[in-house]
Amino acid sequence: MPFIKTGFQGLMIFQPQVFEDSRGYFYESYNKKIFSAEGVSIDFIQDNQASSAFGVIRGLHYQLHPFSQTKLIRVLSGAVIDVAVDIRKGSPTYGIAYTIELSAENKKQLLIPKGFAHGYSVLSQMAEVIYKCDAFYNKESEAGIAFNDPALDINWNIPADAAIISEKDQHHPMLAECKNNFIYGD
Repeated sequence: MPFIKTGFQGLMIFQPQVFEDSRGYFYESYNKKIFSAEGVSIDFIQDNQASSAFGVIRGLHYQLHPFSQTKLIRVLSGAVIDVAVDIRKGSPTYGIAYTIELSAENKKQLLIPKGFAHGYSVLSQMAEVIYKCDAFYNKESEAGIAFNDPALDINWNIPADAAIISEKDQHHPMLAECKNNFIYGD
């Protein structure tokens, strides 16, 4: 079974079957049949890729409904701490952060449904992250939550003096004040 449940409705780890031999490895990073067999039917329409240095913290980002995105996150090189925060009002896991190390070595992927804020920190010297989205980017609907919100208690595994955070990400509101139109079960 390539999917691992996380305890958060819809948030799953995808662990593909990897075939290794003396030449290297091969795996299917996405196969619609495998996802559909798990009941995950998503029409991915956009791929994004980012390269970042050690200490970079990106997030926490999301797009408001009706432009919200489901994302499938994986790391092509290096390692990151990937974070998903449930922001669906009424959810039993509302306001709780889920963290996982994703790396080129472990080849795990995180499937993040609509209604979650997302971010990651770079643990390796450099990391390349790629993610599939089921909706196009919409600037007017972009929103965020402070990466350092004490209510979320996220351990980014980056020393404070080594953290590299964009100007925009330094000014996101706390979870309690963020823009949010997600309702659990919708």
